[in-house]
Order: sequence, then structure tokens, then C-alpha cells
Amino acid sequence: MIEVQHLTKKFVLSKKEQKERGSGASEAFAVDDVSFKCEPGRVFALLGPNGAGKTTTLRIIASILKPSSGIVKIQGHDVATHSAQARRCMGFLTGSTGLYDRLTAEESIKYFADLFDVPSNLYKERRDKLFGMLGMEEFAGKRIGQLSTGMKQKVSIVRTMIHDPQVVVFDEPTSGLDVITAENIIQLVMDCKAQGKTVLFSSHIMSEVDLLADDLAIIHRGKLIFHDTMDGFRSQMQSVSITKDFIRLIREAEAS
Repeated sequence: MIEVQHLTKKFVLSKKEQKERGSGASEAFAVDDVSFKCEPGRVFALLGPNGAGKTTTLRIIASILKPSSGIVKIQGHDVATHSAQARRCMGFLTGSTGLYDRLTAEESIKYFADLFDVPSNLYKERRDKLFGMLGMEEFAGKRIGQLSTGMKQKVSIVRTMIHDPQVVVFDEPTSGLDVITAENIIQLVMDCKAQGKTVLFSSHIMSEVDLLADDLAIIHRGKLIFHDTMDGFRSQMQSVSITKDFIRLIREAEAS
């Protein structure tokens, strides 16, 4: 389970940034009093346009950033005060996660498995399943620095899942992947849900949201402007297009 309670994140603005904004404020809210809960066995989609505060929220959940105020708990562990325990329960995938160029794909995965104390027999079982699902055997022995963007994304996905976390956070999981591999990732998300895992994901591909999400939150300018079940979102739609209604909600928030 992921519990987010009154989450706020402020950043100090440089003099140049203050001048560009023209407001005279010395601080800016990236996340402003955000609360939601992600339940086990359900897929929670967090959406928002670029600069809305979505990535900041996900990084706080992953304990990469510290909140200015508010609480985030992963399986009951506060990410600010018990970050090590929270991280052991979680897998976090983001496009900005670095990989070691000098290691091979195989070595990279084994390194992260060892960090989480994955027994060798379980490592081989999970490794074989994930490598097979993503078609990674052909480049398992190649160094990360020699891999394409899509191949690196596959390594990051396996790194996220190798310790079999109960909470999984996917930030744009199908970014840079071919259609077949993207479909495998969608199946992976469904498998996580079927196993009773808590899944939080973000995506700009609305067909993925429509297919996968049980619950939905939309963030804009640091605030949640929508928070309900996916069925609740569909019931208030004013068009047949999820994309159009997403844009409508953003524009309404901007006009208010």
C-alpha cells in the first residue's frame, strides 16, 4: 500500500527564477497538499501535463526527494524516517534512473539482486522469466554503454522487479519500447495486480490508462484536480475520448 497524506514540496527560487516568474515569491510549490492512497491489487494512475508536479510526487514516494511537509508511507514505512525499509518493499522505474555503462545487462541485474539479498535460486528463476518476457537473452552479455535506449529500459524494468517488490511504481514504463515489448510491460502490470501488488504508474498514453487503471488522479500546478476511480472518471466524461476529457479538466483548472 502507498499512503500519501497532505504532501507538499517547495523549492527555493534563484533570483533569476524569481525575475522570470515576476511574482516576487522566493519559493515555488511543486506539490501542494496532495493526498491519495494506492491499494493492494489495484492499479493507480497518476497523470498530469509536463511540469504539473507528477515526477516530484513520484520521487518523494521513492524517497529520492524529501517532502517539505506531509507523510508518505510504503507498506506502513514512512519514507522520510524509515527510507531503507520503505525501499526494500518497493520497485521504482523511471526514465532518469542511471545504469552503470561498464557493467553488462546481466551484471547490472545481479548487482541489484544482491543489494536486496535475493537468494541465488530465486534470482535465476526471476531472471529467466523476466529476460524471456522482454527478449533480453541476446544482449545479456553486452555492456550497458553499448545498448540502445529501449534495451536500457528493459534492463531498468528487470532491475525494478528482480526482488519481487510488493509495491511497484512505474513512471512511463513503455517509453522507448517497441510495440511488442510495450505489450509485455502491460501484461507485467496486469500480473502485478493479479498477484495483489500495489501498482502506481504514470503514462502519457491514454489507451494504457484506459486499459490498466482502477483508480485515477490528475495533478496540475502541484494540486490534485481529479481523484476518483476510473469508473468515476468515465461517468463524468463529456466526450467519448479520455484524452479530450483529460485536456478539458486541465483547461478548467487553468481557468479557475
